[in-house]
Amino acid sequence: MGAAGSPLETHRTSLEGIIVKSMESVEAHRALEGKVVLVTGASSGIGREVALTLSAAGARVAMGARRVDRLAALVESAHGELLPLQLDVTDSTSVQRAVSETVSRFGRLDALVNNAGLMQSGLILDADVREWQRMIDTNLLGSMYAVHAALPHLLDAKGAVVQVSSTAARSASLGSGVYAATKFGISAFSESLRQEVTRRGVRVIVIQPGFVDTELTSHITDPTMQAAAADIAASMRTLRPEDIAEAIVYALSQPEHVSVNEILVRPTDQVQ
Repeated sequence: MGAAGSPLETHRTSLEGIIVKSMESVEAHRALEGKVVLVTGASSGIGREVALTLSAAGARVAMGARRVDRLAALVESAHGELLPLQLDVTDSTSVQRAVSETVSRFGRLDALVNNAGLMQSGLILDADVREWQRMIDTNLLGSMYAVHAALPHLLDAKGAVVQVSSTAARSASLGSGVYAATKFGISAFSESLRQEVTRRGVRVIVIQPGFVDTELTSHITDPTMQAAAADIAASMRTLRPEDIAEAIVYALSQPEHVSVNEILVRPTDQVQ
């Protein structure tokens, strides 16, 4: 045996620490083994990575999106069982149907990941208010519809709701007024939901990502705002969708008595 404080002993201690951390990571992922999760907005970006990462962790995943053709391709690349679903979160009937199909296929629902979102930045003066309506319908009402449809099953399972929000839920900026309003709304709704269901065993988790490299900014129709978004992305090392997926897996993998209610994840280079 090496003497205390010797290079050999230091190496052994370091190695033991790595092994313990690896075992803890494995145990955390085992917590999701067999769990049933419905992910909205799963055809690209964060939603796609969340579905694949949860599947790799052993969960059975229902993936909902309007672009169902993209979901079919994911089934081939996943580690576990994936169920592709046609889902338009702006249509409460479509949401209810997706939840029902998930429960019919897997027999239960343990978690809902509300990820579907739309960002159409622009100034308030002379704005196309139809874009406002689309953001409110998708980001805010869509997540509300999904919670409403899933909640009876989540109460039965003592499950979890994950709301993928944004740093815009903390601070609005020029040109993001309506988008930020939808994200502030998600925060308010989520906190009220948490207070309603936490003593019944359901955990409510809000994830607030900073700038992530996804197609979200491609929804912007204002040329000035498009250029500004491109400049911001070029100025920093942006987050990757898998960074947010790992944060979600972390929150869902905690013991039942631990509720990670909020995670803020920014790129290191992002100032606001």
